[in-house]
Amino acid sequence: MCVSTTAAVALQPTCLVKAEGEGMVDLWSGITQAFWLLATLDADLVEISLRSLRVTLTALLIACAIGMPLGAYLAVRRFRARQVTIAVLNALMGLPPVVVGLIVYVFFSRSGPFGVLGLLFTPTAMIIAQVIIITPLIASISHQALRELWSDYHDLLISMNTTQKQRIRALLWDGRRALLTAALAGFGRAIGEVGAIMVVGGNIDHHTRVLTTAIALETGKGDFALALALGFVLILLAITVNLAIHIISRTEQGGRW
Repeated sequence: MCVSTTAAVALQPTCLVKAEGEGMVDLWSGITQAFWLLATLDADLVEISLRSLRVTLTALLIACAIGMPLGAYLAVRRFRARQVTIAVLNALMGLPPVVVGLIVYVFFSRSGPFGVLGLLFTPTAMIIAQVIIITPLIASISHQALRELWSDYHDLLISMNTTQKQRIRALLWDGRRALLTAALAGFGRAIGEVGAIMVVGGNIDHHTRVLTTAIALETGKGDFALALALGFVLILLAITVNLAIHIISRTEQGGRW
């Protein structure tokens, strides 16, 4: 124990070095345990990771099914409120996730209009929140990419007397590489979301606990090994998705699509 008065001043550097050394030991110990949990496929780690992936991918598929056709429609169709719609869509990209979680909570709480469905604190409520968060992002990126493509295809598609649905389908197919980028952005936004998920999911063990909420919980509890392991899984998922998109893009460039 460090003493006070004049001796304490002299011993302060020694105490600081000792504390820093203990901190480094704890850090390396946590990292070692984290890699051990990954290597042994810890049951809690696998369960949380799979649940997080299932929720995020489901939300991503729904958001893509809504946002990509919407982006193509805004690129093709000209109507009076088009610019206002695009501006609102861009503004919704910065919507605070916690606010989205609060809105979903109010609508699906017992006193809310959809409380009878009993979806609050379930993975379904988490999926709904993520869809609301990432749909504007996917739609906006899709619109920006397909708008340039439409300027190239406009005369051709008009001369072929195609319907609006045919034009949208043509843009979605020919702009699939750009749409993959939109999907990747949506995945990154959804997989890293914690605020809205915590509000509507409740971080219930074996039910609604996902990677981000588990990391926050385990860090607060001081279980850095599991928190680091979950963080490594989160990083690995992001890298894997990026590599998959890169490989798909190179495959298309090589003429194998």
